[in-house]
Amino acid sequence: MYRFLTTPRWWGINVFVLLAIPFCLFMGTWQLGRFEDRVDSHQEAERQPAVRAAQAAAPLTELLPVDKETSGRQATASGRYGRQFLVPGRELDGRTGSYVLTLLHTPQGKALPVVRGWLPKGGTAPAPPSGEVTVTGALQASEHAGSTGVRTAGGLPAGQLGIISAASLVNLVPDDVYDAWVTLGDSPAGLVPVPAAAAAGTGLDLKAFQNLGYTGEWFAFAGFVLFMWFRLVRREAEAERDRALGLDPEAPGLG
Repeated sequence: MYRFLTTPRWWGINVFVLLAIPFCLFMGTWQLGRFEDRVDSHQEAERQPAVRAAQAAAPLTELLPVDKETSGRQATASGRYGRQFLVPGRELDGRTGSYVLTLLHTPQGKALPVVRGWLPKGGTAPAPPSGEVTVTGALQASEHAGSTGVRTAGGLPAGQLGIISAASLVNLVPDDVYDAWVTLGDSPAGLVPVPAAAAAGTGLDLKAFQNLGYTGEWFAFAGFVLFMWFRLVRREAEAERDRALGLDPEAPGLG
């Protein structure tokens, strides 16, 4: 009944199936490996802020520009505090409040945004210290529209910012603004230190889940090829059986 499997036509079908299934499994495994690599990179990036916080602090200028290697590093800078802003809508430990951001005017003629801490909703931000100060904090890259917690809608009252970036501050202060900011590990009374975030581009983004989706698709293709092969074999076998019983509808005198 299954002698048809040795015909040239079925040799072609069988070879295609034998090549297609391993190829689909290989591609599915490769996509799964890509997803796992992204997960590992994400987990490593989440550990990096704590690791880099333990490293010796370095001057701010030595760590710029901010990249995946310097993000989270302890940076030091000296200067005088100037204008202070609130960055509302920021969550910490499940509560909503504001970051207290104060500009530090450095001898280099540039202003460094310094997040001195997180302020609970309804609280009053403490005034920054006067005179020359030296700050040490975790270096962070300027935020963008896709950053966590960023408010892109307008309408914020004076003295508030939706995004921590040089672009959002450059028109508010006379000095140039560093394309970076730091978050202090020791906040003044009334504020809670803001932990450093993982470097940009290290999270589980859409591409990671696309890899996972492609994994499922390739494995599904392998299953579909095998299913169709069994279905074709079964249909051909039933046709062979009908012909053996003289039930072939194409035979003379039938139908």
